[in-house]
Amino acid sequence: MTQTPADDRSGETAGPPASNALVPDDKDWTWTLRERCAECGFQAAAVAGEDIATLVTAYTDPWPDVLARPGAATRPDPGTWSPLEYGCHVRDVCRIFERRLRLMLSEDAPTFPNWDQDETAVTERYGEQDPALVGREVTEAAAALAGAFAGVPAAAWDRTGLRSNGSEFTVLTLGQYVLHDLAHHLRDVGIALP
Repeated sequence: MTQTPADDRSGETAGPPASNALVPDDKDWTWTLRERCAECGFQAAAVAGEDIATLVTAYTDPWPDVLARPGAATRPDPGTWSPLEYGCHVRDVCRIFERRLRLMLSEDAPTFPNWDQDETAVTERYGEQDPALVGREVTEAAAALAGAFAGVPAAAWDRTGLRSNGSEFTVLTLGQYVLHDLAHHLRDVGIALP
């Protein structure tokens, strides 16, 4: 199963809810900040800060169309999220990372509140949400995230923040990291990067 980063555990990957008895991927995906992702081809380190906002929009624009497909709520196999579940995750990733960015810009070296994305998928019942609504919510959350990155002052790209597992990010690497997540999930639903 293809999974990618977002939460605060050491293995920051999104996977199907525990109700399908899948073992969550426990890899630490921060390596994607140094190396090209072999699965999706994205090279986070090559992205400049001033390009992050535009790429957030480009990598989330396809979601309303993806979620309008027939069978968007159907998993391709028991071990892989449906497009709807991935869409819910992408929406929540945008929301979480916008909050983290704003925290980094307003506080010195904050530690991010933990986010258990697998638990969120179960408790929020990702697979039962309305695909059309999720499509609109992805667009709104992505616009807020893109706007937050577009407003980063030139002197703030080196500001830092910590995940609860101790991984340190700068504003720049936070943006690069979230872009990999967004790019990887497009691949998960069969969309090539724009």
